[in-house]
Amino acid sequence: MPLLTFDIEISNIFDLAPGEDLDRYGPFDISVAATHIVGGEERLWLSTSADGTPLNNITREKAHELLHYLDEKQRDGHTLVAWNGLAFDLRWIGHAAGDMATARRVALKLHDPMFQFFKLKGFPVGLGKVGEGMGVQAVKLMAGADAPKQWLAGNHQAVCDYVIGDVRLTADVVAAIDRAKQIAWITQRGTTSRVGFARMRSVEECLGDPMPDQSWMTEPMAESKFTAWLRDAQ
Repeated sequence: MPLLTFDIEISNIFDLAPGEDLDRYGPFDISVAATHIVGGEERLWLSTSADGTPLNNITREKAHELLHYLDEKQRDGHTLVAWNGLAFDLRWIGHAAGDMATARRVALKLHDPMFQFFKLKGFPVGLGKVGEGMGVQAVKLMAGADAPKQWLAGNHQAVCDYVIGDVRLTADVVAAIDRAKQIAWITQRGTTSRVGFARMRSVEECLGDPMPDQSWMTEPMAESKFTAWLRDAQ
């Protein structure tokens, strides 16, 4: 099945303290999104003024167009993949489109390697750390936290290049995981750890898995951090 990766950038500016929960600043507005079909089309999703200048946020109509595109491609047999797409990307695309029910339906069939990893290990891992662990070469054009600031400063092309880079990186990392049948990542200590990953599984499949042992963690992350919005969207 064709692989389709996607990613969004938000336009909201804030500075997270160490360990601070990003969700406390939501709901978020989307500045730009990107979709990438491996071996096929690549698209940017943004809204512009009459003179072609990108707006700070995509409109509800553009967000709905993006959500419909993802839904349609998924129905046509594409495998949708987004790193942390369950808790973040699809949630806020649905919010921006005013259609949480469709976002929920797409999310259940989504392949989110980070959520699958979380159900194996009990903690999340970033795309960059996995890319490094898997030996996937990538040039990060900016830090993710800088994207909203750059967008609002008018550096739209730089942010567009950044989000396109992330959807390409996601596709490359997923291909590496599929070949190796495992995820390797760089830990906080700077070492490489690995866990078996026989195949990518949908969010719906992973929801049926028990949580791993988190008793060793001082502040374990609850599964509801990823999934609470799915219940609210029913």
